[in-house]
Amino acid sequence: MLLRILLVSVCSLLALGGCAKKNLDPEAPYVPDFTLTEAEDPDGNGENKGADYFPMHRAATGNKVFIFDPNYGAWAVYDAQGNRVNVGRASGGATRCEHANRSCKTITGTYRIIDKKGPDCISSKYPIETRGGAAMPYCMHFQAKGYAIHGSPYVPNHNASHGCIRVESKAAEWLSQSFLNVGSTVIVLPYQNTPPPVAVAAQTN
Repeated sequence: MLLRILLVSVCSLLALGGCAKKNLDPEAPYVPDFTLTEAEDPDGNGENKGADYFPMHRAATGNKVFIFDPNYGAWAVYDAQGNRVNVGRASGGATRCEHANRSCKTITGTYRIIDKKGPDCISSKYPIETRGGAAMPYCMHFQAKGYAIHGSPYVPNHNASHGCIRVESKAAEWLSQSFLNVGSTVIVLPYQNTPPPVAVAAQTN
């Protein structure tokens, strides 16, 4: 009887191990194959891309921190004590914007959030044809030239924006309303040498 219990336990552990596998197809949408608790998914959007990528802890800075990796296409946030609080899917600036014939990469380095706006935030520049107007709900600007983290219904598994960091809409609302403050740290990691695809959505930032 004891041997049977041990065998069932081992099989259960092996089955659970499959949940941690990464989705190796960069174009496939990220769908977790397990149910997330409220603590694991505070924005309630049901996704957790980056959970098996970003560390659970980092050095405490006394400030909340948002980190975006344009190579992996995900973000993570940490509290002032360095504990990871949430993760999610993200899309940064494309290596090249076809209509502008220039690089649209998101600026890399360390910044601070300088202002936040609500669900009605719009771009003052894109689309170029109308001199702005593209929806950027819950935008959080971290650089004076217009770079921001904001919500979008289109967050592909590649960098496709004009420079902003797009995150899933519910995640943007949670980040803006419940976690990040003006003054919170924003870290954009360097792009790797492999160029992501050209931006395809001209109507979003």
